[in-house]
Amino acid sequence: MNFNSPPPSPVAPLKGWFNEAQAANARPNPLAVALSTVNANGVPSSRMVLLKGFDEHGAVFFTNLSSDKANDIEVNPHVALLFHWDDMQRQIRIQGTAKKISDEESDAYFATRNRLSQVGACASKQSQPLKSRAALIAKVAALSAKWVGRKIPRPEYWGGYRASLDRVELWQGHDGRLHDRIVYTCNNGEWSWQRLQP
Repeated sequence: MNFNSPPPSPVAPLKGWFNEAQAANARPNPLAVALSTVNANGVPSSRMVLLKGFDEHGAVFFTNLSSDKANDIEVNPHVALLFHWDDMQRQIRIQGTAKKISDEESDAYFATRNRLSQVGACASKQSQPLKSRAALIAKVAALSAKWVGRKIPRPEYWGGYRASLDRVELWQGHDGRLHDRIVYTCNNGEWSWQRLQP
């Protein structure tokens, strides 16, 4: 990323940074991203999710569609995502609108998950009270036995969201906190950018 002469769109440098973070095995997980939502009462909430897809249309993550984050998105689809790679002194901030991806896309990704993760998605009513861990493990065991030798279907309450790229900031740390910062804004499909002070 050349901060003195940035490209017209942030998509290529974002892909480059994601690739570099994975190649460097940036800690703790190069694809871990803090997702922030706001609920119906205006109360913000953040949690870590994993980036599972990225292109010019946005950033994709998956979750239980009855979870707190999904309920927040239902009433307020505006979200913020933050990637932070301390080893590389880099951050990416994305603001956008989250929309459900197609059932076909969710089916395709669900099929790539390991079986325990598939069963776990079926067993968990994410964000709901849990009597005990033993109860969850028992449900996982029962579902695992039910689907021995069979394909596990994606539950209808589990799927993906794509967060649009409305505002994107690339942040490169430097000594003395003299950081490089570029912010891109997309309006009607047209990108503009400006450099920000550290």
